[in-house]
Amino acid sequence: MPIIMLILTAVGGAIWWWIRNNPREALNTAHDVATTIQNAPRKLAFRRVANAHPVEGIDDTRIAICAIAQSFIELDDLPTAEQRQKLHVLLRTRLKCLEEEAHEMEVLGRWLMTQCNGPRDAVPRLGRRLRKIDGGQSWNQLQDILMPLAGEQLSRSQISAIEDLRTALRVRPGT
Repeated sequence: MPIIMLILTAVGGAIWWWIRNNPREALNTAHDVATTIQNAPRKLAFRRVANAHPVEGIDDTRIAICAIAQSFIELDDLPTAEQRQKLHVLLRTRLKCLEEEAHEMEVLGRWLMTQCNGPRDAVPRLGRRLRKIDGGQSWNQLQDILMPLAGEQLSRSQISAIEDLRTALRVRPGT
């Protein structure tokens, strides 16, 4: 315990000395950290709502589509590096986002999927949220991303997921 106290005292002293010698830089650094923390969720159009599931905090259709696509490729098994790369390229081209933005959406989409207890539960929940955000207008955009990811033949779980999405988005079969 005394060693921990000694280490904390030394770190605290070093920080105090730095602040004392560079007050303007210390204030700017503190302001930058506070601003970054405050704006991080806004950057991704994601807000945390008290006593609500994280999926209910999605405000951007692109995040919902990305999370659905992440769940879709993980329905049968963990995705291969090729599938992940294909998803990344599809996000950048079809959703018209930057490299860094696509990566952030992939990380957030994977986290949202895990918050739904896996891909099977995530697809319908994310589909319902997507319908609330845009009224089901994203079906064609979602298909443009999911079909290249599925490959030549859909598995049973992927067929079931497509049906769940149609139900959640209230899309009639054949459209």
